[in-house]
Amino acid sequence: MVAELLFRDKYLYMDGAIREMVIWRLPNTDSERPHGLKYRLFYGYPDQCLIRYDNERGKGDHRHDEDRETPYAFISVEQLVSDFKTDIEHLRGG
Repeated sequence: MVAELLFRDKYLYMDGAIREMVIWRLPNTDSERPHGLKYRLFYGYPDQCLIRYDNERGKGDHRHDEDRETPYAFISVEQLVSDFKTDIEHLRGG
């Protein structure tokens, strides 16, 4: 069985910024992804990542804030999306 796409959304802001969210359900859970999800949430410009949440193999759930990478405590998809959108609002001055 392969990963199942659960959600994909892409939004282009008037200033050229991009918000893209992609979430997959994995066929199995494991120690790195006990929630059974793989995700990538990106905000930035074509040549510049400002905020990214992901959980690539070997790193687990984490957050990129420009050049800094910090662990992220995954609670739920709803909380993940809320945290991501809050970060975007702060960056956009709203």
